[in-house]
Amino acid sequence: MDNIILGLLLMCNRTIYQLRERIDKGINLMYSSSMGSIQAAIRKLLNCGFISYEEIVDNGKYKKVYCITESGRQHFFAWINAPIEEQSPKSPELAKVYFMGFSDKKNREISIQQHLIFLNEKYNVLSAICEEAENIKISEENKDILNYQFVSALYGKELIKFNIDWFESLLRKMRNGEI
Repeated sequence: MDNIILGLLLMCNRTIYQLRERIDKGINLMYSSSMGSIQAAIRKLLNCGFISYEEIVDNGKYKKVYCITESGRQHFFAWINAPIEEQSPKSPELAKVYFMGFSDKKNREISIQQHLIFLNEKYNVLSAICEEAENIKISEENKDILNYQFVSALYGKELIKFNIDWFESLLRKMRNGEI
């Protein structure tokens, strides 16, 4: 989460609510967008001197607007220029599938149907983000930044589509008595 926040602040200064809003628009596939995780990362980044803030008054309310510091920039660029860290893919939902044989048939089907609703909602959000990104006019200066943000959203969309297809196939097999 730390580097996500640094990257977002590299693009522009933001309040914690603006950070959360931006994370909710696609980045939440990579990291949790809970206010608690964002606040913890903000505290850590402040303590490390990677970000600072300015207090402003907006419509009579005090707000902290966070910005990246020079040491934060250095930290971010060291991270982004390092090789991609290999991690095993994690799919916590498969733990439920793994033990689904302990559940009754009706609850298994309901569980899969509810998960498909969730996946389809995520897919629709990412589809809208991808469609919007395809229609954005961007300056040459920002082209690389936005192109890589777009392909990240596209990856998430395609991964969710794979999961939708896989769980729909599982549901068909359950209903046909193959499983």
